Parts: sequence; C-alpha cells; structure tokens
Amino acid sequence: MTDRGPAARFATLVQSPLRASLLRFLHAHPRETFDVERLMQAFGRMRLDVENCLHELALVDAFTAIGAVPSQEERSDAVRRFREMIGRDEKMLIVFEWIRTAAKADIAVLILGPTGSGKDVVAHMIHELSPRRAERFQAFDCAAVPASLFESEIFGHERGAFTGAVERRPGKLEQADKGTLFLDEIGELPLPVQGKLLRAIEQQRFERLGGTRSVDVDFRLISATNQPIEQMVREGAFREDLYYRVNAFSIRLPSLRERAADIPVLAERFLAQQSAAHGLAPDAKRFTADALRRLSAYAWPGNIRELESVVARALISGRGRDIDARDLALLDGGTGQSRGPARRVLTLAEAESQHILGVLQAQGWNKRRAAEVLGVSRGTLYRKIVEFDLKPS
Repeated sequence: MTDRGPAARFATLVQSPLRASLLRFLHAHPRETFDVERLMQAFGRMRLDVENCLHELALVDAFTAIGAVPSQEERSDAVRRFREMIGRDEKMLIVFEWIRTAAKADIAVLILGPTGSGKDVVAHMIHELSPRRAERFQAFDCAAVPASLFESEIFGHERGAFTGAVERRPGKLEQADKGTLFLDEIGELPLPVQGKLLRAIEQQRFERLGGTRSVDVDFRLISATNQPIEQMVREGAFREDLYYRVNAFSIRLPSLRERAADIPVLAERFLAQQSAAHGLAPDAKRFTADALRRLSAYAWPGNIRELESVVARALISGRGRDIDARDLALLDGGTGQSRGPARRVLTLAEAESQHILGVLQAQGWNKRRAAEVLGVSRGTLYRKIVEFDLKPS
C-alpha cells in the first residue's frame, strides 16, 4: 500500500472529534507535558480511546492542525458541557453514543433521569447535533406552569380568548416550528392537555386557544421526566398513546450514585473550573483526602447540579488552600452521610424534606436560588414546601 502522505493522513485523523480536539489542545500548550490520566479527565474519555488517538497522532505533526475547521460536535456548547459531566464510568460514554444516534434521526426522544442529572443538557445536545440545529430550540418546563395556563402556553391564544388576552400570542408549539420543542417534566402535563398535544403531534397542526383556524407546524419533540412514567401510564395518570408518541427513542441518565467512582473526578474538575471562573489558578484550591471521602459518601439527590453547587460554595467558603470536610457544611443535612448500623434509615420523604430544608437554609430561603440548586422549578419547590410544611428556623 502506498503512503498517502502527511496531509492525507491528517485529513483522515481529524474526522474523529477526539483526535481533532487533542491536536488543538496539544498545540495550545506546546511547552507542557500531559500524561494519559490528565487527558482522560480533560476530555472525559476512556484510557483506550486516548491512547489510540495519541498513537495515531504521532504520525502527523500537530502543527498541521492550524486552520482546521472544527466539527459540529466540537462547536456545540452542549457537547462541551456534557463532556464535563463524564468521568471514568462507561455509563456516560454509552449515553454519549445514544445521544449521537438520536440526533441523526428526526424522531421523538424521551430523556429519563433523576433531578439534576443533566436532562436539559442532553436535550440541547441532541438539537445542536441534529439537522435542525440552525432553527430554534424552544423549551417549556411543564412543572412551572399552573394547570389553568397550560393550553395558552403550549398552543397560544387569540385575542379575547379569555380575560386579559388583549392580543394574539403564539405558543411554544408555534415558536418551535422548523426547530425543536423540549418539554421538560412532561409527566406534569394535565390529562386534557395530553390529548390535545397528542393530536398536534400526530397531525402536525393545532388551533390556538379561542381560535378556529388550524396552524401547521413542523417540529422535533424532545421530552424529559424524573417521574416513573411507565407506572403513571399503568395508573392512568399519563396517556398510553401519548407515551408511545413521545418515546420513539429513550435515553436514561444514571444518577451520580450509580457512578460513585466519578464523584472525586468530577469534584476536582468542577473545582478547577470554578477557580478559573473566579480568576484563580486551576490549582489554587484542592480537596483534602477527607473531603473527597465525604463527597463520595454523600447520596447526591441533586446529582451533577448539586455537586457543582457544593463545590462552588466550598471554593468561596474555604479558609485556606485546602478544602477540608468541615468546609462542606451543606452535606450535614443527613441525606447522604454514611451511617452507623444503629442509625435509623430515613424514609424517602424524610430524606427529601431534610435535603430541601438544608438547601433553603443554605440559600437564606431565597427560593429562586434554592430551586436552581435543587434542579427543580420554583412551582415544584413551592409545592414541596407546602407538602413538607417547611418553615425558616
């Protein structure tokens, strides 16, 4: 076989996003040396992937990467954000491939996963890698809207449709035309709205509230929920026909506890990012071994979002270079600490109540910030406060 030369080999190599990223990364740090472990953490990939790419890149001078056009995947903000959520566990790498597969096909996708696991990041990533990426991504949080306003928010309304409707207003479906509609927490949709949404999906048309003229739409639907939606279907709380429409392809995100080995890796990565965001050197702060053990022992009901928040607060509140276990005050709520055999195991409701109360207290009962930390809408947080009868101490 004849040698195709460096230029031809480079053209083949940069077809891989990881190889192209490695080329740019190494070229940007010409005087530094990196071991495989550091590159694994930087790019969120397995050792074998990194080693194979490094072996192939040895065939071509990295300087030839200057001027190379980045791939769509490399330009995607959501892809970069998702890679930051990948540690050493292969579960997230498998999810990464599921996302790539789903993005290529213009079908409905249902994202399943606990609160704070990154469902919104996955939805954005599917859109940014899809043929509809140049069009609008329209998100709608079903848990944040009162039941009486669902139809108006999703389908829009005509002037005079109800008191206060002084002008025509397009809904989320209309705004997502030619693009992607993301329905977060779709399990919160009231049954009457579910039926109308089903018809809109099937017919690709709908009527605004108070209107009689049909509006044609062309959209790609992505939905997400942290609820046991199959059980809701069995219990009649979610329409079975709609479930099959929104679940043409499903992606399940693991909880952080399902990949506990990633907790120290992600914590140190977030610490470096937060340090840079505050104008500090990436290694200006570091976790002690005791702090990392504390983080690993915690249950993380808020998953990735909660871990990021805890790391950010620890960076600010830490008294010196070392962040010790005592700097992780938010973890004292009792929901995740390892417990001795004599301690009673909390019920799920008790654990949820204590965790929400701990976050509210840490945020000075600022409900907007607390909802962001918990990864829920303010409407959901208000309902939980009433449900658990939570009050400031």
